[in-house]
Formats: sequence, structure tokens, C-alpha cells
Amino acid sequence: MKILITGGAGYIGSHVVYEFLDAGHEVIVVDDLSTGHRNLLPSDIPFYQGNIGDANLMDDIFSAHYIDTVIHFAGSIVVPESVENPLKYYQNNTVNSLSLIHSCLKNNVKNFIFSSTASLYGSNHLGMISEDFQPQTENPYATSKLMTEMMLRDIGQSRGLNYIILRYFNVAGADAKGRTGQITKTATHLIKVACHVALGIRPQLEIFGTDYATADGTCIRDYIHVTDLANAHLNAFEAMSKGYKNKIYNCGYGRGFSVKEVVAHVEKVIGRDLPKIMSQKRQGDPLSLIADPNRLKQDTGWTPKNDNLELIIKSALSWEKSLINKHQ
Repeated sequence: MKILITGGAGYIGSHVVYEFLDAGHEVIVVDDLSTGHRNLLPSDIPFYQGNIGDANLMDDIFSAHYIDTVIHFAGSIVVPESVENPLKYYQNNTVNSLSLIHSCLKNNVKNFIFSSTASLYGSNHLGMISEDFQPQTENPYATSKLMTEMMLRDIGQSRGLNYIILRYFNVAGADAKGRTGQITKTATHLIKVACHVALGIRPQLEIFGTDYATADGTCIRDYIHVTDLANAHLNAFEAMSKGYKNKIYNCGYGRGFSVKEVVAHVEKVIGRDLPKIMSQKRQGDPLSLIADPNRLKQDTGWTPKNDNLELIIKSALSWEKSLINKHQ
């Protein structure tokens, strides 16, 4: 089957590209390269630079390749930025997604896998969160993703579009073969930032908020290795072919670490303390996000292979070192 991956030159998208290629599937990528990088991908796969909201471009891609399934990553992902610039997020994440779905229907694409987020659960949870929890969006990023989920639900019912929604918890780490990883220099992800501080790329680590209602006062997150997340997409794709459709799945490990605990693990890996400062809370940051991943495991057979925080940190650190070596 031919699979179109939107945003496939980004951090998560590129890992999914390799996961599907390694499994023997034919992959086509479209990415506007606003945050993605073409050099993260193999040079010989079909690649289109452009915006998924460009209906003419999407028609050309669908006509050229007779695509069966779309895996949709393209969008904006920074929570604080969404609070400052909600128009960008509703355009990139909601309006453009609607245009893409319309293009899929027009070109008889039957299957759609959507990259969503656990941040739409809100901030009032300390235990594991199941897919049945009522969404409580607290920032435009989460709302823009929830709106796309709602569009898929309604359009799936009325037009027969098969969909699976994957709600990500905190993604980190890098490909074990060193083929791809997170490049964005201004990334806000904790583990990447901590690795930058460890390698002297950034002067210090900023911890946002130390008075949350947690044991050590910092936010708690469920950190999933990006390769396990990529594999979850492959399992979801295979499950869809077996009749699992119009489903929502959490992607996480089912246990959380606070910001201070993550920093302590990074310091253990590198063998020294990181320079750090304590700052005020960021707008839109939930207190705790921990996945209940059982539905994903039961329906798709997903079995994570990298459920180890130090392994995640080591893979991220290795990737950052490789980037430094490439520029020396």
C-alpha cells in the first residue's frame, strides 16, 4: 500500500517514515519544511515541499500515487506559542487539517491516522488517563487538535472515512541507527533542552514552575521513546486493515516522571549536575499527564521496547552529539 505522511520531515514524522520503510511499505512525504528538514529522510523517496492546505498540490500528489492511507503530522506544536498566537494554531492545525480531509475524500482515500495530543485532557489528573476521560482543553494547541478529532468523528460517520487517532504523551529520544532525531534548535522539549545544556549548547536549564501540587512541585509527564511511538503508528495501521477503525488510542507507557526527576536522570547519565534556574509556570502547562495505554496494547498488539528513561536520555544525547560532529 502507498502511504502519504504529512509533516514527514519533522521529528516524529521522520521516525514514522523509517518505521514504515523498514516494514516494506511505500511512503510519500509532503512537508512545507517550516520546521522539518529534508535531510532527515532518505533521498530516494517521493517528497513534495508544500502546505497540506494547498488543495491543488494535494490533488497532484493523490493523482500521481494512488494513496491508500494518510498519516497526518503536519502542524504546529508549541503550547506557549499557541497561547500567544492562537490564529496560527487554528490555521495550521484545524483549517489545514479540514482541507486535507476534504482532499482525501475527493481522491477516494479511505484511511486516515491522526497525530493528536494528550494535552487535550487538561490539567486536573494525577493518575493514569484513559481515552474515555472528557477532554478539557486549556490552550489553543490542544483545542486545535480536539477540533480536528471532532471533524474526523463527524466526517467518518457521514462519509465512511476510516480513522485512528493517536494521542501522544511526551515524546523524546532518537532513532537507534542515528538516521533521524530532533533538530529544532529552539525546541522546548525538556529532554532535548537538558541535553543541550549538558553539551554546552545552552547555558542553563530553566524549570518552569516549582509549586505544582506534586511531590516535588514540578509537572509530571509520561515520556515515550519516539521509536516506540513510531511503532504504534505501524501497529495502528495494521490494526485498521483488520477492522479496527474510528478508534482513539493513548500513546505512552503508563508512568510519569516529574521535571526534577527527569533532570536527575540526565545528571546521572552525564555524571554531573546541570546549571539550572527556577522560573514561573508557563501558560497552558498541565499539572500531570500519564497515559493509560492498555487499549492500544490490547487492540493493536503494541509492545514498547524502549520503556526506560535513561535509555531515552542516552539516545537523545547520542543524537545531539552526532549533530555537533556533523558541524565540526
